[in-house]
Amino acid sequence: MHKWKKFGKIFDPHDVNDGIERIWMKEYAQCTSTLVFKDFVRIYFSCRPFNDNEGQAKSFTAFIDVDRMNLTKIIRIASKPVLPLGKLGTFDEFAVYPTSVIRNNDEVLLYYAGWTRCKSVPFNTAIGLAKSVNDGESFERLGNGPLIAPSLHEPFVISGPKIRKFNTKWYLFYLAGTKWIFYKEKPEIIYKIRMAISDDGLDWKRINKNIIDDVLEENECQAGPDVFYFKGKYHMYFVYRYGLDFRTKRNRGYKIGYAYSDDLLTWVREDKNAGIEYSDIGWDSTMHHYPHVFELDGKHYMLYNGNDFGKNGFGLAILEDD
Repeated sequence: MHKWKKFGKIFDPHDVNDGIERIWMKEYAQCTSTLVFKDFVRIYFSCRPFNDNEGQAKSFTAFIDVDRMNLTKIIRIASKPVLPLGKLGTFDEFAVYPTSVIRNNDEVLLYYAGWTRCKSVPFNTAIGLAKSVNDGESFERLGNGPLIAPSLHEPFVISGPKIRKFNTKWYLFYLAGTKWIFYKEKPEIIYKIRMAISDDGLDWKRINKNIIDDVLEENECQAGPDVFYFKGKYHMYFVYRYGLDFRTKRNRGYKIGYAYSDDLLTWVREDKNAGIEYSDIGWDSTMHHYPHVFELDGKHYMLYNGNDFGKNGFGLAILEDD
């Protein structure tokens, strides 16, 4: 049985007050990813300005640096997004969210989901790639188009990339939409966890099948699959929810699930062993969203969002049974 000890919320965009005007970061700090440096850990996340006059949202990606010896101590907040939004008509015109980073020799690669707006449904998404040559301070796109987009066998949204490298192979875990459902006169997307494999991080072979079984219902939604290798097995933390009526009902919203595998292809789901539950009150009492697990000095830590999809920031926990 895994057990995560919570440190509480460590960053809330509403609390930022350092004299720098960030109109692009007024609320939300979603979907974290980390780079470890000698003296600090850089935590990337996606944030938003306030919605525009038509109620439309945009999302940018930035970072905070925290003290390596005290991960709850913020020592720097980025003064600008690490990547501008895409050009007019591109797949990432309105959002760079969520993101996942990985070092590759002297570069840092940023895998991200770009969002565009639609008419019959509210959005469509695809996965893009950018690189940094300045230790992840800023990134440049490899091109204006997506790296992985909706396709013949994955025709709807492609999002939530989590990049990992095991041995000589690259693995991209992501979510793929399976269908749109009209509910209460609005379209809702249903999505499952998928995986792709690459030799170089650029050309990807998709598995084209769901890799995590449903436990709630046929329309269960799954997202945020973060995988790491530990004690002879691959471990995945992810989130899952009911397909409908999930935004305001505590027992139907996102919670953290867990699965393990010997080969990265066949996964055994054991949500009871996730080792982390909602708090009784407070910022993570009704939702857990997008876990990110990273190793630091022999310990495993988890960053995760709380209520309202991370509107009020993210928290930190440590795995106690290392």
